[in-house]
Amino acid sequence: MALVLQKASLTMDAARRIAEAAVARAEQDGLKIAVAVVDQEGAPLALLRMDGVPAPIAEFALDKAYTAAVTGAKTKDFFEHIDSSPALRLGLISRSRLLVWGGGVPAGVDGQIAGGVGVSGGPEEADIACAQHALDAVLGG
Repeated sequence: MALVLQKASLTMDAARRIAEAAVARAEQDGLKIAVAVVDQEGAPLALLRMDGVPAPIAEFALDKAYTAAVTGAKTKDFFEHIDSSPALRLGLISRSRLLVWGGGVPAGVDGQIAGGVGVSGGPEEADIACAQHALDAVLGG
């Protein structure tokens, strides 16, 4: 029986690169976003807020990244999961950091969740695309 768990975690360097890749994609698409990258426990590693993006948008990005990391699911998929269960939906209402708008994507490395990225500020599908692009660009798809 194992007595110690080995957990994968994004490094600060990986988080910085992921955040920069998301901003580059947003600039290419003509969007203004905030992007957050967290470790596997949801603790922040990187946060970038493009010029002109309101501060609450950065908080949304952090919450999307947190949700993706701790649930291991894309935030849009997590919404569909909790929407199918009234008891789960009711229980999660009191969890302030869980956010189920699209744009949060878990960062998987070697079969483990190593963190999450959250993008906010654009339309939902654009946020999702920026987050996924950033992960693919840095961690491979």
